[in-house]
Amino acid sequence: MTLPISRIFCVFLFLISIGIGFGQNNQLRAYTLEDGLPQSQVYAIEQDAIGYLWLGTQGGGLARFDGDTFKTFNENDGLASNYVNVLKFANDTLFIGSRRGLSIKTKSGLKNYEGPQVTHIFRHQNHTYLGTKTGVYRYTTSKSLEKLILNPTIDISQVNAMHFDGSYFWIGSDEGLFKSKLLTQDSNFERVEKYNFTSLVQYNSKLMASTFTHGILIKNLENGTDEWIEELQRINSLSIIKDQLWVGAEGDGVTVLDMINYQIQNFIDSRSGLAVSHVRDFILDQQGTIWIATSGGGFYKYFEDKFTHFDSESGLQGNQIYAVHSAGKALWISNSEAGLVKIDSLGLHPVPRIRGFDHVKIKTIRHDANGNIWAGSDGKGLLFREHTTRDSLILNRSDFNNLNFHTVQIPEIKNHVLNTSTGFPSDWIRQLQIEKDTIWVATHSDGIVKMQFDSAMEKAEILKIYGKEDGLEDLLLKDMKLDGQGRLWYGTQTGHVGFIENDLVKDLGQVLDDKTAINSLLLRGSTMYLGTAGNGVWFADVNDRMVFNKLVGDKQLTSSNCNQLIFDSENNLWVGSERGVDKVVLNQDNKIVDVFHYGRNDGFLGIETTLNAVDMDHNGNLWFGAVYGLSKYEVGQDLEEVHSKPTIDFESVEVDYQPIDSIAYYTSNKNAMVLQLNPDQNQIAFVYRTVDLTHPKDIQYRFKLNDDSWSPWSKINQQNLVGLSYGPHIFYAQSRDYRWQNSEVIAFPFNIETPLHQKSWFQWLVIGVALVLILMFGWMYLRRLKRKNIEAQERLQIQNHLLTLEHKALQLQMNPHFIFNVLNGIKAMGNTNPQKMNTTVNTFATLLRDVLNNSRKDSITLAQEIKTLTHYIEVEQLMSPKAFVYDIQVDSNIDPEEILIPPMLIQPFVENAIRHGILKGPRDGELKILFKTENDFLTCTIMDNGSGIFNSQNNKTATDHQSMALTVTKERIQSLSGKDTLKLEEITSNNQILGTRISFQIPLKTDF
Repeated sequence: MTLPISRIFCVFLFLISIGIGFGQNNQLRAYTLEDGLPQSQVYAIEQDAIGYLWLGTQGGGLARFDGDTFKTFNENDGLASNYVNVLKFANDTLFIGSRRGLSIKTKSGLKNYEGPQVTHIFRHQNHTYLGTKTGVYRYTTSKSLEKLILNPTIDISQVNAMHFDGSYFWIGSDEGLFKSKLLTQDSNFERVEKYNFTSLVQYNSKLMASTFTHGILIKNLENGTDEWIEELQRINSLSIIKDQLWVGAEGDGVTVLDMINYQIQNFIDSRSGLAVSHVRDFILDQQGTIWIATSGGGFYKYFEDKFTHFDSESGLQGNQIYAVHSAGKALWISNSEAGLVKIDSLGLHPVPRIRGFDHVKIKTIRHDANGNIWAGSDGKGLLFREHTTRDSLILNRSDFNNLNFHTVQIPEIKNHVLNTSTGFPSDWIRQLQIEKDTIWVATHSDGIVKMQFDSAMEKAEILKIYGKEDGLEDLLLKDMKLDGQGRLWYGTQTGHVGFIENDLVKDLGQVLDDKTAINSLLLRGSTMYLGTAGNGVWFADVNDRMVFNKLVGDKQLTSSNCNQLIFDSENNLWVGSERGVDKVVLNQDNKIVDVFHYGRNDGFLGIETTLNAVDMDHNGNLWFGAVYGLSKYEVGQDLEEVHSKPTIDFESVEVDYQPIDSIAYYTSNKNAMVLQLNPDQNQIAFVYRTVDLTHPKDIQYRFKLNDDSWSPWSKINQQNLVGLSYGPHIFYAQSRDYRWQNSEVIAFPFNIETPLHQKSWFQWLVIGVALVLILMFGWMYLRRLKRKNIEAQERLQIQNHLLTLEHKALQLQMNPHFIFNVLNGIKAMGNTNPQKMNTTVNTFATLLRDVLNNSRKDSITLAQEIKTLTHYIEVEQLMSPKAFVYDIQVDSNIDPEEILIPPMLIQPFVENAIRHGILKGPRDGELKILFKTENDFLTCTIMDNGSGIFNSQNNKTATDHQSMALTVTKERIQSLSGKDTLKLEEITSNNQILGTRISFQIPLKTDF
């Protein structure tokens, strides 16, 4: 069945419409050798699970494309042939059909299987079948190629396509179309049609089979009817894309048909921007973008009508657009240095060159209430295109007897050039604003000019020039806008903002702290927006305090360099920069809710926008001037975008700078293995990647190790971890795209084997053995130490016992001289003072009794010791030739009756203080004894006011008894309290010796 005449006529009309409008619609982005493509003949295109595009070329091998750069794999990298015909991706594996058979690429490398030239790859139930120049082959599980014997004709023909419709297998070859229930050895394939079949696709119940010379066969699989579309010839490939049939042909480019009536919807060929019309393949990627592979022209990205682009190939006289302005139903632009261009429904209309205003960069365009165009330039002043009329006489020849002349007015344009030669203040114009019949002109550096134009006199009337003397602090003006209250606002190069009202300048100063240049002003209601050079967009209420806040929110602007600002009819703010344009969705509080970026990969082919070259036409469409042309954004042209989550995957993992064999074993969700590393392998590096073909440079990544916090987002997609601790680890990575959509988190588990000496069981074993050894040595040491202590204690006990016995013996001995003196004294008292004699005898007897009683005890109470000392001192007072007084004090919270002390421990020091201190001293004798308890010690202090112990020692002749008593007492104190306990010192004042102080401490003992 052939197409009816009506369909052919529709095709003809469509071709005519395409021919009329082609110059305005450039929807293709080409990738060629200049972009890094290894060869311009691209025969196959495929996308893997990560998002990479794989391109099979004729002579350049295999290329991988990430949206920005190419990576090439050729015969030098292990590829079987540089002539790649077909690609197929499945199960993390890329199947590559070439002139020399099959190549298989995985993350671990390339493997080749020699065979005939492969022209098609077909996958069915995890089996891989190859269409070749000589029939069908199967890639077997034994990693080899096996030829299938299917049909004598098929077995020697070139197989171009294979398909399974659910019931039958279909094979398209250069010898016809075949079908069979089975695809195994010795299958019975029958030929359905002859001709050279090149491609097979299915849409619902219809199978579409293309031929090279006889069009497309459409087979209805339900009722068995056939339909032919014979108008399309030399077809290489078919594909169902967005419910449309895409037909790639040799010489005719791409034809797009609807799937109901098979009417032509679109043509994509050399007139649409293809360098060649020989199309080999196409694909719809994961983000909804269509890619077209050509033979000789590289491959193309196809944009679907978000922007219409105009450049020198579309009729403009140059690419760079300096100014854009909408006036009525026309758009006025300045095009490179070629002057003005008017765009309306009839097309492009360049304005003829104007004497004195040609070869000029026009930086601003405005129109007045009468529709007159004003244009300001760099270096050639101001142009005023005035609409005027002139009278013309028309002869009425209808009546030759009565000739009449009629006067008619013919419209014309009169051009006025205002510059310094005609009296205008400046030739360099930055911006224009028009208020009724008043023209405001912002010059580059000569201030703001307020003027009117006198059409009768054909000259400008300068009303005022505002400069520094008027309060205009910065003359480097960048932009200028009028608000609804008649105020003229301006922004400058150094960040000044101000306004002119009632001929007075109000300069608000540098409103931003960092003195950023203000590129653009935008007034919307009472809100002013500032587009800056390098610091984003700021806003403030002009009717309030004019405090500017930066435009921030959930998303960020693509660039901080803002060249253009404009609101669309849907209240979205558009920001032009050097990277394209951003559509910014704001809430009522001027917070960013969302940002949609359009750059070169999104169809905004102008790329870098130019300063303030933006406007909205009468239909609400936005026009953007850029370095590489003019772009039109039509309201309502937003197509539904595919915003799927980005996909992230590990590209490589290296241990000790050597790649591991297979990453998939450790990253698959099911039955994932843990990479086991030796203790000396504590370095591991990860490279992970998300591919976004539309916004390849806007992907950000973050990572973490184990349960640590996530790293900050950055564009770095690799991490090198060194010096890792032993034990299990999990490395996590995540990405987000330009829309800030997060990918799923990927994880890579690995374990660094703990060295034997750091394993817990080994450490516990070592600790256990060490503890046993320590306990054994400790027990032996303690046993030996205990034995030594016992021996030492026994020796000390013996020594202490001997000292005690010696001290007791000395106590019993008393001082023979003292006793002799006492007895002689008593004898002398008998004749002279019997009463004193009785007292002395009683005191002496009590002293002797105390000494005898205490000598049998190891310790006595402090009260008993004081009592004995008192008796001793009183005897010394009675017998002493020199009177002295004494004082015994106790400073303690404990009752002296409960404090225990060795007997007669103090007496030798008291005796020494009396005999060698007080009796030999120059003053009346004073003896003080103090007992004090503190910190579990009993401190004893004996003080006298004699001649000093050291002076006395130099002069005295101590008896053997006294020396021995002092020596034994010192040793007893040392045995009780240790060395350096006994302190002997002289009491001095103003270099005079006032006496002696003796003190020592012994452990405090009590009887409770």
